[in-house]
Amino acid sequence: MKQTRSAAWMRARRWSRMVCCAPLLCLLPAAACKKETAPEVQVTVQAEHPEQGEIAEHITADAVLAPLAQAAIVPKVTAPVKKFYVQRGSRVKQGELLATLENSDLAAAAKDNKGSYDSAKAAFATATKAQVPEDMQKAELDEAQAKANLDLNQTIVKSRKQLFAQGAIPGRDLDTAEAALVQAQAAFDSASKHLGSMQSVSREAALNSAQGQLTSAQGKYEGAEAQLSYTEIHSPIDGVVTDRPLFAGETPAPGAPLLIVMDTSSLLAKTHIAQSLAQQMKVGDEATVQVPGIDDPVPAKVSLISPALDPGSTTVEVWLKIDNRNGALKVGTPVKASITGTSIAKAMKVPLSAILTARDGRTSVMVVGVDGAAHRKPVKVGIEDGGDAQIESGLSASDLVITGGAYALEDGTKVKVGPAEGGDEDDQPAAAKGGSDE
Repeated sequence: MKQTRSAAWMRARRWSRMVCCAPLLCLLPAAACKKETAPEVQVTVQAEHPEQGEIAEHITADAVLAPLAQAAIVPKVTAPVKKFYVQRGSRVKQGELLATLENSDLAAAAKDNKGSYDSAKAAFATATKAQVPEDMQKAELDEAQAKANLDLNQTIVKSRKQLFAQGAIPGRDLDTAEAALVQAQAAFDSASKHLGSMQSVSREAALNSAQGQLTSAQGKYEGAEAQLSYTEIHSPIDGVVTDRPLFAGETPAPGAPLLIVMDTSSLLAKTHIAQSLAQQMKVGDEATVQVPGIDDPVPAKVSLISPALDPGSTTVEVWLKIDNRNGALKVGTPVKASITGTSIAKAMKVPLSAILTARDGRTSVMVVGVDGAAHRKPVKVGIEDGGDAQIESGLSASDLVITGGAYALEDGTKVKVGPAEGGDEDDQPAAAKGGSDE
């Protein structure tokens, strides 16, 4: 009886083990089947082959538009404005009369000095054409008369000496003749000396004195005329009047501009860039300027590269010249300048989005291999042009470079080339539509 109960208990225990293990046995084939039939994971990416073509580096910087030339006209004399001949916005030519100031007192002073100048001219003419020549002529005549008188007295003395020796005349007559000869000799010496003085000193001094008086009078007259001319305000340049702060009858403050004229036929976009970038430029390089409110970039050219660094920022000032004959651009507008730097005619280039930069600065791209997986390739990047980058080494023209979807993509991940999520397949590159050519 005891053995029968024990045998029954053992059978029941084996049955319970079989029931408990049955679910596990059923699960094992299912798990095995699920692992064998799981689909392979693929990531959709966009890809294209590298292009061969021209690429140019573009240097961008902020700039402000300035006029080609500007004149802030400050009057040299302080007087009320008599009349304006232009308004703000008027186009003017160089030398055109813009305004006049009150000038009655200056006009009177100019007339007074003109009279003095005319008088000095007459005195100079008299001195040079009449007085000095007459004095010289008189001195020459006096000398000639003294010489003639001397010769006569010498002849008389000679003849009386002969007569006195013959006893024909008394001695007093010879003494009288000799005394007259001495006087004639003295008169001749005085006349000769006066003539020599006139020839060497007096004539030149008289002419210089007359010339000095004339020059002084002329300077005073020209100074008065200059003061009068300062009351007429002329434009020093071609341009447009951009400011006219006063009205007729008002007096400008000393040193304050009466008018401002700007030449806006061309504008200058003035910017500062790093020295290393400036060394890649030269005068005449092509550039563009993006102006707020204008959709298309405005063409420009580099017109000046400063030969010295700015002492405050250690940058180089660069000017871009922009044609503005239509007057569409305004002085003082902040713009974004883009200057064409280094250019390469035949370069291998890929979209900038394909370039992956590591923390240590190394660059690489992901390419689609023949095994349908993404593989990382180190590359050396050259210049960048907007959305493209030059590849100096590391790629060949046959490589299919992943241009989209490569972010956080691990090396060896299976990929398929297709349009971006939500994009249009017609917008994809030809290489991306057909998948890998390899």
